[in-house]
Amino acid sequence: MTDLRALFSSNDPIDASEAFTNRERQWELVATAVAEHLRRTTASGFDPADLEAPRTNVIVFHGVGGVGKTTLQRQLEAALGGTRPAQWGEQIWAGPKILPVRIDLSRSAGTTFEDVVLTIRAALATAVARPLPAFDLALRRYWEAQHPGDPLDAYLERGGLASRFGKALPQQTQAALSDVAQALLLPGAVGSAVGQVTGALVGALRERRQTVRALAACARLAPLLETEPSLEALSFYPHLLAFELHRLPEEKKVTPVILLDTFEDTADRHRDLERLLQRLVWLMPNAFFVISGRSRLQWADPALYGQLDHTGPTAWPGLATTTGPVPAPRHGTPGGRQHLIGDLSPEDCDDHLARRLVKDGRPLISPAIRAVITARSHGLPLHLDLAASSFLEIRRTREPQPADFDHTFPALLARALSDLTPDEKNVLRSVAVLDAFDLDLATRAAGLTHQAPARRLTERPLVTENPYALWPYHLHGAIRTALTEADEHTDDRWTPADWHQAATRALAALGDQWTANASLTPSRLLLVACLRQGLRLARDHRLTGLGWLVDAAFVYTDDSVWEPLTPPSSTSEQGLDTPADALAELLTAIARRQHEHRQHTADRLTAVLDSGLLPGELTEMALYYRAKAHKDLSQNDAARAGMQQVADIGGRLATKARRGLANLARLAGDFPTALAAVPTLGWKGRHHRVLGDIHWSQADTAQAVAAFEAGRAEAEQHAAAGERAMMQVRLALAVSFADPVRADDELALAHQLLDGLDQRSNALLAQVAALIKDAGTDGVTDRAQALHTDIDAAGLPFLHRFVELALAFHHAVRGEEQDLAAIIRRLRQLTATGDFAYFTDIAHFMADLPLPGPSATRWTTNENVVRTRWCALVQARQEHLRTAI
Repeated sequence: MTDLRALFSSNDPIDASEAFTNRERQWELVATAVAEHLRRTTASGFDPADLEAPRTNVIVFHGVGGVGKTTLQRQLEAALGGTRPAQWGEQIWAGPKILPVRIDLSRSAGTTFEDVVLTIRAALATAVARPLPAFDLALRRYWEAQHPGDPLDAYLERGGLASRFGKALPQQTQAALSDVAQALLLPGAVGSAVGQVTGALVGALRERRQTVRALAACARLAPLLETEPSLEALSFYPHLLAFELHRLPEEKKVTPVILLDTFEDTADRHRDLERLLQRLVWLMPNAFFVISGRSRLQWADPALYGQLDHTGPTAWPGLATTTGPVPAPRHGTPGGRQHLIGDLSPEDCDDHLARRLVKDGRPLISPAIRAVITARSHGLPLHLDLAASSFLEIRRTREPQPADFDHTFPALLARALSDLTPDEKNVLRSVAVLDAFDLDLATRAAGLTHQAPARRLTERPLVTENPYALWPYHLHGAIRTALTEADEHTDDRWTPADWHQAATRALAALGDQWTANASLTPSRLLLVACLRQGLRLARDHRLTGLGWLVDAAFVYTDDSVWEPLTPPSSTSEQGLDTPADALAELLTAIARRQHEHRQHTADRLTAVLDSGLLPGELTEMALYYRAKAHKDLSQNDAARAGMQQVADIGGRLATKARRGLANLARLAGDFPTALAAVPTLGWKGRHHRVLGDIHWSQADTAQAVAAFEAGRAEAEQHAAAGERAMMQVRLALAVSFADPVRADDELALAHQLLDGLDQRSNALLAQVAALIKDAGTDGVTDRAQALHTDIDAAGLPFLHRFVELALAFHHAVRGEEQDLAAIIRRLRQLTATGDFAYFTDIAHFMADLPLPGPSATRWTTNENVVRTRWCALVQARQEHLRTAI
């Protein structure tokens, strides 16, 4: 169709056709998937009776309501049947005939699982024009048991299946019954009774009679015919249908492509209908399924184990990957079979703009301008059309430039607001300050006392919904941008004070949600989400009172998980101007230290402290984490000064600072002082961690393991995932010296607990433990050198000493005296400041070497006891290696 407005906007002969590109990519995805399916099902080794093979016979399109999923399904049904739009191109597969069957699962359609099965069989009745005896006998038996006195043909007439697919199905089921009765030589009266026929058939199958040889190839036919014909039994009959499809003669071969529309309406509390439909898909691997609904299909989620028959990424490899707005099809792989539809993808936006205005067969809008428009549109077709009109308007007087389109369009906002009530407009502007929201947040941010306007707004297409998100609603990106950039052009525009008040209300509402939840069932997910939104609100709207953000910051840092918090537009690049800026930079610096050199972390925290913008409690936090960075950098004098300052303040982090001082005492070799501090620490001071570090350093493995296990249990009691992972890494470290077999299991658990956490130093320490576990075997020294490189990159120099200690143990076990001497020299250099100097002592103890002089280390027991323990660990490892040979 030609855009007449564009056609009459220029004297030039411009082709202003309205380019429809939004569904071509979906067709490519389906066509590619069908072609892959046909290659697999026509291969010589394909067996539809294989119930264990992963299933790749499904593709899913999901998106918000009203974006055209049903229209897409109808277009796909027509295209698969041979009627394709011109721009969709030709089919890319060869092989059996494709039989598209679309089934509407919406509640208004009232489709039952029985209807689904009958629809598929009725479609096949017309396509193959012959009985499918294994399935037809089971279906006939089911029907007479479940619908006595209601003939199948009458049911098909009432449900519209007869008019859609013809009346062949009842005739074919009767023919199947008669054929089997004749093969079994049953008398006429008996042969017309389905119960008698199926009973005789089961007996013949059990006896392996030649007359039923063809049906005997279906190993599960007899058990299905013996089972009570219930709905549950019916859900297994598709296996028989797959069997019959597979053994059709070549001229009758057909591949059903079953399109299940409005899949979200199958949802119920117990997933009863979904379970039956999943079983249908699983039992018909030679059919292909196209499913559309509002949400992603969750079948690859292991959490659904027990609710559905087949779950997890192994069962459904194509459903386990996340794809963005419709990507290019990936040939030769079943991966990425779930696709979001709705707004145009960036590629489709560019294609739309390239086709939108054409002169002399070439796109009028340059690639650079198309890129800016695409980025600004958030995939909204209306924005693309407005940009095309603006392009022609500018072109009248000069050549358009990319900067001309780096903005939103007031007209877009005017259209969005045109049919909203005043209350709905108020809610719309209020939620524009939020990244995501629920009804409560929207209502409170708008300053309303009732949720009806927010509810009405969420039902409009400018709000999208993800029911599985923490806050299910968010504004379309283009609308949100227009509200924040172009609201001043509207008649009822807000003043800056109005926006400030909405942000203040939204921040308070976020805080109330978090505090209410924290007092009942604390949620790390909610904490991080509230912090992300709250920090951005406070920073972007220059809110002076941090309020609940202070408490949330302490809870965030307490568990050492370190999810990223940085709001867009990093404050470190803009400078610190408000307390919110300083808090955002503080938390970002603390979290990012897992990915940055610790010196950079110390510098960032110093800049935050020098700004003077932090309130007192948060100043304490900055001091504490700067002291930790100094410790990691082996700048222990600065670390002690910082920890002592925090301990003297006596605030929330005083106990942790005392733990830091105890650890620094241990690092200096003053074990009695560190041990004396343990009773004062408690859970907040992570007393078990401190105690375990003291014990393993003195080769008291049993006491160290007990301490770390107690610490892990205590962390589990407090739902502290970060601390639990730390305890497990240290437990693995202690065990790796004494018991390499158990260490394998402990390290596996450590990696499992670290997964999803941002704890770089502990991840590296786990690699050190792996070196110790493998001490005495080949390859340890090469791995150690690679680990040194990673430690340098992380800016964690204290870990170099752990690697050298692992190498000392390795060389002591192997009796490599010269290599051990070289390690001792390196350790002496690395511990020249006095911190970790006891590592040098330990290296001597491992090989029972005399110390070169008096040691400054103060052990909690006699030095000879510590020496004996380390010697014993080396000897035990040597014996273990001899036994393993």
